[in-house]
Amino acid sequence: MIIGNKDFSCGTHIMAIINLTPDSFWGASRHTVYTALAAAERAVEEGAEILDIGAQSTRPGYTEVGADEEIRRLAGPLSQIKRRFSVPVSVDTYFSVCARAALEEGADMINDVWGLMHDGDMASVVAKYGASVCIMHNSHVQLSGDIWQPIKDFLTNSVNIAKLAGISDDRICLDGGIGFAKSREQNLELLAHYGRLSCLGYPLLLGCSRKSLFGGRAEDRLAPTIAATKLAVRQGVAFVRVHDVKQNVAAVREAEAEIAEEINGNNLQAVRGMNTEK
Repeated sequence: MIIGNKDFSCGTHIMAIINLTPDSFWGASRHTVYTALAAAERAVEEGAEILDIGAQSTRPGYTEVGADEEIRRLAGPLSQIKRRFSVPVSVDTYFSVCARAALEEGADMINDVWGLMHDGDMASVVAKYGASVCIMHNSHVQLSGDIWQPIKDFLTNSVNIAKLAGISDDRICLDGGIGFAKSREQNLELLAHYGRLSCLGYPLLLGCSRKSLFGGRAEDRLAPTIAATKLAVRQGVAFVRVHDVKQNVAAVREAEAEIAEEINGNNLQAVRGMNTEK
């Protein structure tokens, strides 16, 4: 997948969350115009390859703010971050006017939690600027029964909207929407078998950092988040959207090393088996 001028074709990459909101569920991710640049610098230093900036919380029970407020919150920090860092920047919004403003400021991707379905102009705006898009599954009602077909149908429909608008295949990734319109059990099922969404033919993004599916307090959910990141690596997920960059970068490296060791061990066993046959 291409985001900005970077090719993310191989491996699992860390996307750092920078929230320009006063009400995001994880307090440590909340930043203002005065702290966002420092947060971005820390994330890049710790190994983030993409920065995801959001100006509206979409936590359960959130109170929506309008596009004008999103634009007001984003304007200064986004321009500063784009001037300072070369890593691609994603903007989390489902308003096309906010997306347009962000792309004018140099944003490289739009992360739409409504998968291009909330705003009929979103796909055409993304296409006009040659930007990338993350299409996430969502629903106004909680899923019931089998979760996989509704998720696949939604994402397939959204991809068709993107392609009809002129967004190229190499600029699209998909998010199964953990924490959105799903029960805790459904979220856990989705996480456990996330790689099943690869059948749709696009890179996957996993966003479950410190979310309530892990139980307990947000402050105590780092360990299960790291476990989920390792699982994502094993399932071939391209992007992991996280609050704690340093720890999740380490988790990706550990999982990749474990996989390499297993492959080498299997190869050695195969060679020994061939020698035995001789």
